[in-house]
Amino acid sequence: MNSELPVGFFTAHLTRLLLLVLLPITAANAAPDAPLPQSDGARHLGVVTCAGSTCHGATQPFEDSPVLQNEFITWHQKDQHAEAYKVLLNDQSKAIARNLGLEAAHTADICLDCHADNVPDDRRGKRFQMSDGVACEACHGGSEKWLGPHVSGENSHQDNLDMDMYPTEDPVARGKLCLSCHFGNDDKFVTHRIMGAGHPRMSFELDTFTQIEPAHFEVDQDYTERKPNAQNGAALWATGQLIQAENYLDAFLDEKKHQSGLFPELVFFDCHACHHPMSDRRWTPRAGVGLGPGVVRLNDSSLIMLEHIARRVSPDDADKLVEYTRNLHLATTKGLAPSREAATQLRDLVRSLAGQAMTHSYAAGDLQDMMRSIVERGVQGEYRDYAGAEQGVMAIGSIVATLERSGAVKDDALARVTSALDGLYAALSSDEEFRPAAFATAWKSLGQALP
Repeated sequence: MNSELPVGFFTAHLTRLLLLVLLPITAANAAPDAPLPQSDGARHLGVVTCAGSTCHGATQPFEDSPVLQNEFITWHQKDQHAEAYKVLLNDQSKAIARNLGLEAAHTADICLDCHADNVPDDRRGKRFQMSDGVACEACHGGSEKWLGPHVSGENSHQDNLDMDMYPTEDPVARGKLCLSCHFGNDDKFVTHRIMGAGHPRMSFELDTFTQIEPAHFEVDQDYTERKPNAQNGAALWATGQLIQAENYLDAFLDEKKHQSGLFPELVFFDCHACHHPMSDRRWTPRAGVGLGPGVVRLNDSSLIMLEHIARRVSPDDADKLVEYTRNLHLATTKGLAPSREAATQLRDLVRSLAGQAMTHSYAAGDLQDMMRSIVERGVQGEYRDYAGAEQGVMAIGSIVATLERSGAVKDDALARVTSALDGLYAALSSDEEFRPAAFATAWKSLGQALP
């Protein structure tokens, strides 16, 4: 799917976040190792099996129903996932396919694996259509086993899960699923070659992308009773950061992803370290990287947020995260073997931290401290790379929204912070026009506005 965040995205995101119902901010236990829907082994019966007017295809929400029943309409009319297959037919996709030597984007597995529910032929029901794009079963799993009891109304949500419905409400399972396309996994991966052919730059943060997804459910008492593992806000942000960092390091350590000749897989590196006008002499030192000018830098946007989580959850590990991340950057100047050693050390630390962070109760004090430490790093210039800048701002948006919903940020303070955030949003409106110095100034303004 796509990744460039549209102009005005962040402001709209914050507005929507502030309207959400407050959920508990205690992180859930790790999800069971459920296979992703694309490899769940079940037959996928197609969108039409869910879209009946008495099922999930009602034009209006049902009254006195625990679910809205108009989920198909929301997906079909408002959700970009419904357009994912159609994107493969446009001129840009045709050009990408030509550049990659593919016959067509809409018939190539390398494209369909993320732009559709691309299950094998023997797992497609009679009414299954690839052209439906990223549809119901691409996220909820093949309905072969659970559809009948689900339609009868006899199954509880746990019954559905026991019959292999995918647990999208579980933050770990959701992160694993979303990142399988918005970053990649063992089976599918957006390489630098694909991006060089014209694919948009990838970007993702679990809480932000959850909130901009058109909701086809209501988070109410019934929802939280049926789905006690559900998260929202800053806890979901923290969980997503840990999953994303571990996925990044796992992929970096995968030897199969470094088979592009003289160079390593360049998609692991920061795009704008190389892709900017030569006249834009923007380089300045970053303490957290330790590299001099003219050296390509890893895209550490999924790593630099972990320090702020660790300082709340496991303070002894926070300095290690900073040290090990810097070591990885430095190791890339020495060769693949030292880089693998440094990445393994960092991944092991991330894994050990994850268990604590995903069960931590993020109180208002934790969130306020995380926000201040993120802003401090922004003022120091640690988010000079655009991808890191994105992650920093999305983190602040998630934390501020969670604090607002809990009543920890009052109207006057919220107005000041929101106004300061507007400066950060403006600085991020275009990656091609991004100027680190102006962005650092905007961080200072936000720091002065914090309560």
